[in-house]
Amino acid sequence: MQQQSVSQSRLLEAALSLIRSKGYAATTVDAICATAGVTKGSFFHHFSSKEDLVLQAVGFWNRLTEEVFAQAAFAKVADPRDRLLGYVDFRIEILGMEVAEFTCLLGTLVQETYQTHPQVRTACDEGMSRHIAVLTRDIAAAKEIYAPNAEWTPESLGYFIQAVLQGSFIFAKAKLEAQVARDNLGHLRAYLETVLPIDRQQEE
Repeated sequence: MQQQSVSQSRLLEAALSLIRSKGYAATTVDAICATAGVTKGSFFHHFSSKEDLVLQAVGFWNRLTEEVFAQAAFAKVADPRDRLLGYVDFRIEILGMEVAEFTCLLGTLVQETYQTHPQVRTACDEGMSRHIAVLTRDIAAAKEIYAPNAEWTPESLGYFIQAVLQGSFIFAKAKLEAQVARDNLGHLRAYLETVLPIDRQQEE
Protein backbone atom coordinates (compact mmCIF):
# COMPACT_ATOMS: atom_id res chain seq x y z
CA MET A 1 0.00 0.00 0.00
CA GLN A 2 1.32 3.43 -0.95
CA GLN A 3 2.29 5.57 2.02
CA GLN A 4 0.01 8.52 2.66
CA SER A 5 1.35 12.03 2.21
CA VAL A 6 1.07 14.55 5.03
CA SER A 7 -1.68 16.47 3.22
CA GLN A 8 -3.62 13.27 2.52
CA SER A 9 -3.46 12.25 6.18
CA ARG A 10 -4.60 15.71 7.25
CA LEU A 11 -7.58 15.52 4.91
CA LEU A 12 -8.55 12.10 6.21
CA GLU A 13 -8.24 13.24 9.82
CA ALA A 14 -10.28 16.36 9.07
CA ALA A 15 -12.98 14.23 7.46
CA LEU A 16 -13.17 11.98 10.53
CA SER A 17 -13.55 14.96 12.86
CA LEU A 18 -16.09 16.86 10.78
CA ILE A 19 -18.30 13.92 9.83
CA ARG A 20 -18.48 12.70 13.43
CA SER A 21 -19.48 16.16 14.65
CA LYS A 22 -21.57 17.46 11.74
CA GLY A 23 -22.60 14.47 9.61
CA TYR A 24 -21.93 13.58 5.99
CA ALA A 25 -24.17 16.08 4.20
CA ALA A 26 -23.06 19.07 6.29
CA THR A 27 -19.38 18.27 5.79
CA THR A 28 -18.26 20.09 2.66
CA VAL A 29 -15.05 19.78 0.69
CA ASP A 30 -14.28 23.42 1.56
CA ALA A 31 -14.69 22.71 5.27
CA ILE A 32 -12.49 19.62 5.06
CA CYS A 33 -9.77 21.62 3.29
CA ALA A 34 -9.99 24.47 5.80
CA THR A 35 -9.78 22.10 8.76
CA ALA A 36 -6.87 20.21 7.19
CA GLY A 37 -5.09 23.44 6.26
CA VAL A 38 -4.65 22.43 2.61
CA THR A 39 -5.87 23.79 -0.70
CA LYS A 40 -8.74 22.47 -2.76
CA GLY A 41 -6.20 21.58 -5.43
CA SER A 42 -4.47 19.33 -2.91
CA PHE A 43 -7.81 17.71 -2.11
CA PHE A 44 -8.48 16.80 -5.73
CA HIS A 45 -4.91 15.64 -6.17
CA HIS A 46 -5.62 12.89 -3.62
CA PHE A 47 -9.35 12.29 -4.02
CA SER A 48 -11.66 12.35 -7.02
CA SER A 49 -14.70 13.42 -4.97
CA LYS A 50 -16.07 13.82 -1.49
CA GLU A 51 -17.39 10.25 -1.63
CA ASP A 52 -13.97 8.98 -2.65
CA LEU A 53 -12.49 10.73 0.39
CA VAL A 54 -15.15 9.25 2.67
CA LEU A 55 -14.53 5.74 1.38
CA GLN A 56 -10.83 6.13 2.09
CA ALA A 57 -11.65 7.71 5.45
CA VAL A 58 -13.59 4.57 6.39
CA GLY A 59 -10.50 2.46 5.74
CA PHE A 60 -8.39 4.99 7.66
CA TRP A 61 -10.83 4.81 10.57
CA ASN A 62 -10.77 1.00 10.56
CA ARG A 63 -6.99 0.95 10.78
CA LEU A 64 -6.91 3.53 13.57
CA THR A 65 -9.54 1.84 15.71
CA GLU A 66 -8.14 -1.64 15.18
CA GLU A 67 -4.78 -0.40 16.47
CA VAL A 68 -6.40 1.32 19.47
CA PHE A 69 -8.26 -1.81 20.52
CA ALA A 70 -5.31 -4.11 19.83
CA GLN A 71 -3.06 -2.00 22.08
CA ALA A 72 -5.59 -1.58 24.92
CA ALA A 73 -4.85 -3.36 28.19
CA PHE A 74 -7.88 -5.65 27.94
CA ALA A 75 -6.55 -7.19 24.71
CA LYS A 76 -3.60 -8.67 26.66
CA VAL A 77 -5.82 -10.44 29.23
CA ALA A 78 -5.62 -14.23 28.98
CA ASP A 79 -9.17 -15.21 29.92
CA PRO A 80 -11.64 -14.52 27.06
CA ARG A 81 -14.51 -13.66 29.43
CA ASP A 82 -12.34 -11.11 31.23
CA ARG A 83 -11.17 -9.82 27.86
CA LEU A 84 -14.77 -9.28 26.75
CA LEU A 85 -15.71 -7.51 29.98
CA GLY A 86 -12.52 -5.47 29.66
CA TYR A 87 -13.63 -4.40 26.20
CA VAL A 88 -16.86 -3.02 27.66
CA ASP A 89 -14.93 -1.34 30.49
CA PHE A 90 -12.66 0.27 27.89
CA ARG A 91 -15.71 1.52 25.98
CA ILE A 92 -17.06 3.01 29.22
CA GLU A 93 -13.71 4.65 29.95
CA ILE A 94 -13.55 6.49 26.63
CA LEU A 95 -16.99 7.99 27.24
CA GLY A 96 -15.15 10.67 29.19
CA MET A 97 -14.28 12.38 25.91
CA GLU A 98 -16.50 14.79 24.00
CA VAL A 99 -19.51 13.14 22.33
CA ALA A 100 -18.12 13.51 18.82
CA GLU A 101 -14.85 11.92 19.96
CA PHE A 102 -16.28 8.67 21.31
CA THR A 103 -19.01 8.04 18.75
CA CYS A 104 -18.46 5.82 15.72
CA LEU A 105 -17.72 7.19 12.26
CA LEU A 106 -19.25 4.13 10.61
CA GLY A 107 -22.48 4.29 12.57
CA THR A 108 -22.77 8.01 11.89
CA LEU A 109 -22.23 7.52 8.17
CA VAL A 110 -24.50 4.54 7.65
CA GLN A 111 -27.47 6.21 9.34
CA GLU A 112 -27.25 9.13 6.92
CA THR A 113 -26.12 7.48 3.68
CA TYR A 114 -27.55 3.94 3.63
CA GLN A 115 -30.02 4.76 0.84
CA THR A 116 -28.20 7.51 -1.03
CA HIS A 117 -24.58 6.26 -1.12
CA PRO A 118 -24.53 2.46 -1.45
CA GLN A 119 -20.74 2.25 -1.64
CA VAL A 120 -20.42 4.11 1.64
CA ARG A 121 -23.07 1.89 3.23
CA THR A 122 -21.25 -1.23 2.07
CA ALA A 123 -17.91 0.04 3.37
CA CYS A 124 -19.46 0.84 6.75
CA ASP A 125 -21.12 -2.57 6.92
CA GLU A 126 -17.82 -4.27 6.14
CA GLY A 127 -15.98 -2.20 8.75
CA MET A 128 -18.51 -2.86 11.50
CA SER A 129 -18.67 -6.54 10.58
CA ARG A 130 -14.88 -6.78 10.83
CA HIS A 131 -14.99 -5.39 14.34
CA ILE A 132 -17.78 -7.79 15.30
CA ALA A 133 -15.75 -10.70 13.91
CA VAL A 134 -12.89 -9.83 16.27
CA LEU A 135 -15.31 -9.69 19.20
CA THR A 136 -16.91 -12.94 18.11
CA ARG A 137 -13.64 -14.83 18.49
CA ASP A 138 -13.45 -13.82 22.15
CA ILE A 139 -17.14 -14.52 22.66
CA ALA A 140 -16.80 -17.99 21.13
CA ALA A 141 -13.81 -18.78 23.35
CA ALA A 142 -15.64 -17.53 26.45
CA LYS A 143 -18.80 -19.44 25.54
CA GLU A 144 -16.85 -22.68 25.22
CA ILE A 145 -15.55 -22.26 28.77
CA TYR A 146 -18.46 -20.61 30.59
CA ALA A 147 -21.63 -21.39 28.65
CA PRO A 148 -21.01 -24.34 26.30
CA ASN A 149 -24.66 -25.45 26.34
CA ALA A 150 -26.22 -22.03 25.80
CA GLU A 151 -28.41 -21.75 22.70
CA TRP A 152 -27.27 -18.29 21.68
CA THR A 153 -24.50 -17.93 19.10
CA PRO A 154 -21.30 -15.90 19.47
CA GLU A 155 -22.22 -13.98 16.31
CA SER A 156 -25.62 -12.95 17.69
CA LEU A 157 -24.02 -11.71 20.92
CA GLY A 158 -21.41 -9.79 18.93
CA TYR A 159 -24.13 -7.98 16.98
CA PHE A 160 -26.06 -7.34 20.19
CA ILE A 161 -23.02 -5.71 21.80
CA GLN A 162 -22.59 -3.44 18.81
CA ALA A 163 -26.30 -2.64 18.71
CA VAL A 164 -26.11 -1.47 22.32
CA LEU A 165 -23.04 0.64 21.53
CA GLN A 166 -24.48 2.25 18.40
CA GLY A 167 -27.83 2.90 20.06
CA SER A 168 -26.04 4.43 23.03
CA PHE A 169 -24.11 6.75 20.72
CA ILE A 170 -27.39 7.96 19.21
CA PHE A 171 -28.85 8.76 22.63
CA ALA A 172 -25.62 10.47 23.70
CA LYS A 173 -25.90 12.70 20.62
CA ALA A 174 -29.56 13.41 21.33
CA LYS A 175 -28.79 14.45 24.91
CA LEU A 176 -25.34 15.93 24.19
CA GLU A 177 -23.87 14.04 27.12
CA ALA A 178 -22.52 10.56 27.82
CA GLN A 179 -24.36 9.43 30.95
CA VAL A 180 -27.08 7.54 29.09
CA ALA A 181 -24.39 5.64 27.17
CA ARG A 182 -22.50 4.95 30.39
CA ASP A 183 -25.66 3.52 31.99
CA ASN A 184 -26.42 1.38 28.93
CA LEU A 185 -22.94 -0.09 28.88
CA GLY A 186 -23.22 -0.83 32.60
CA HIS A 187 -26.34 -2.88 31.85
CA LEU A 188 -24.53 -4.54 28.95
CA ARG A 189 -21.67 -5.56 31.23
CA ALA A 190 -24.10 -7.04 33.76
CA TYR A 191 -25.84 -8.96 30.97
CA LEU A 192 -22.56 -10.43 29.75
CA GLU A 193 -21.76 -11.56 33.29
CA THR A 194 -25.14 -13.32 33.33
CA VAL A 195 -24.87 -15.13 30.00
CA LEU A 196 -21.25 -16.09 30.71
CA PRO A 197 -21.57 -17.15 34.36
CA ILE A 198 -18.44 -17.87 36.34
CA ASP A 199 -20.35 -20.58 38.21
CA ARG A 200 -20.80 -23.04 35.37
CA GLN A 201 -23.49 -24.86 37.36
CA GLN A 202 -25.77 -21.94 36.55
CA GLU A 203 -25.88 -22.97 32.91
CA GLU A 204 -29.11 -24.43 31.64
